[in-house]
Amino acid sequence: MINLNIDSAKDRTYDAIVIGSGISGGWSAKELCERGLKTLVLERGRDVKHIKDYPTTNMYPWEFEHRNELPYQIKKDNPIVSKCYAFHEDAAHFFVKDQEHPYIQEKPFDWIRGYQVGGKSLLWARQTQRWSDFDFEGPARDGFAVDWPIRYADLKPWYDQVERFAGIAGDRDGLPELPDGEFLPGYPLNVVEKYFKKSIEGKYPERKVISARCAHISKPQPIHIQQGRTQCQNRVLCQRGCPFGGYFSSNSSTLPWAAKTGHLTLRPDSVVHSILYDEHKKRAIGVKVIDRNTKEEIDFFARVIFVNAAAINTNLLLLNSISNRFPNGIGNDSETLGKYVAFHNYSARVYAEYEELLDYKTTGRNPAGGGYMPRFRNLYKQETDYLRGYAAGFGAWRSAVGDQSGLGKGLKESLLNPQLGNWGVGSHMMGETIPKATNFVTLDTQRKDDWGVPLLKISIDYDENDDKMKKDYLDTMEEMFKIAGFSNIRRDEAWQAPGLDIHEMGGVRMGADPKTSMLNKWNQMHAVSNVFVTDGACMTSTATQNPSLTYMAFSARSVDYAVREMKKGNL
Repeated sequence: MINLNIDSAKDRTYDAIVIGSGISGGWSAKELCERGLKTLVLERGRDVKHIKDYPTTNMYPWEFEHRNELPYQIKKDNPIVSKCYAFHEDAAHFFVKDQEHPYIQEKPFDWIRGYQVGGKSLLWARQTQRWSDFDFEGPARDGFAVDWPIRYADLKPWYDQVERFAGIAGDRDGLPELPDGEFLPGYPLNVVEKYFKKSIEGKYPERKVISARCAHISKPQPIHIQQGRTQCQNRVLCQRGCPFGGYFSSNSSTLPWAAKTGHLTLRPDSVVHSILYDEHKKRAIGVKVIDRNTKEEIDFFARVIFVNAAAINTNLLLLNSISNRFPNGIGNDSETLGKYVAFHNYSARVYAEYEELLDYKTTGRNPAGGGYMPRFRNLYKQETDYLRGYAAGFGAWRSAVGDQSGLGKGLKESLLNPQLGNWGVGSHMMGETIPKATNFVTLDTQRKDDWGVPLLKISIDYDENDDKMKKDYLDTMEEMFKIAGFSNIRRDEAWQAPGLDIHEMGGVRMGADPKTSMLNKWNQMHAVSNVFVTDGACMTSTATQNPSLTYMAFSARSVDYAVREMKKGNL
């Protein structure tokens, strides 16, 4: 007689399980499948196929029912996600609505999420900068938080690999604080951005204005053609999903590449409830899944598990993975799980006008977004009354304006024949926040979501260090704008809750000491050796760079290590 239970378990057993299909999960899947591992990717959201499931990608403005605006009632029902710059009619279907997966704000926090195959890789800003040793050595230099267990040299070859495959446009700027990479041709600065660069670098040689580096294919290479991707068309409609694959996403790149190996099983609509731990084997044996639609409970099994659910959801999942051995969350011997969560401070901007170079204008669009100023504070020595520093974006544009003050024929003529105005310029702050035990997430003991998972409580806030850094950014940028001769300078320091940066990190941090960290230098749990975390939850500190490129490099590096350990029989 056939034991159907055994056969069923075999059907649900894989070499590897990847939880999440976004930026880092797609890379984990690609690397595992390329190495021949039978890999199950679990995604809590719906399936999104490249091109096929981008319903608005080629729509004209007049084809949207509300001209790309969202009705008042939708905004009223979604006060959190409505704050996101990309939440409009053309991309609203890629965002989690406020009541679809509620959470508890012990302190104000705007949690922006994308639950679908590809996750937020369909929505990200596509800015890509490498970390340097100034960033990895930050905690050791100022003694705040724990030291990173790796340095730039450990990650460099994996940055190289990721950049070549993904397609990163940028210039080789020769800056030790922002290492060069394997770049496609960069997108040039416009005439006013170049003018600002010359003005500032002439006065402050240590302050650099460079072309922003971004995950767009400016010049396709054979590896991109093999993926079915082609040159970025500079449409800047990226949030809709790109039918050309001009920017990097899991949907256009890593997941189809993994599928071509024949080793990938992708299961959408799969809410991972918890990781299953076997106390006799002293290892994780699989995951418990709740079907998003039917609420059916299913267990899947694997030798190795990669957690790529996105930083806050990864914390939620691990906290909910309890057993006699780990009553406070799997792997949590250090009692640091859910703590030391940090983010990027994007709460300050400066705007102005420039009344020169009016014989120039811009045409077309720049998918890189303009210029980027790498961090210049506290690099070689502590020079401010706050720790770490900030990077900044900088852009210049020139728009046509029509005089709307008249009446009748005069008003009509003015609106039909707009004239170019002055140049507009703007900058935004990207500040490093310091991980602290007082910034944490926990599980609610009473309330659960629709899938039986406890609601997450978020207690994250700014501190005095953030306030001092913000003031320095505003003062310094205003001074630089004055040096450049800009006029009508306006400081925007309106308070916004953490979260809108969409760069939450930490809670499952890396470190050399199992007593003060969750993961070792390979992103491997100290206490559960076959569980790896390579999304934003692993971050020990935040630096100032956009973090996605680093998550991708961590994923590729950790898979390489895990597979080598599996072959040795250690996993």
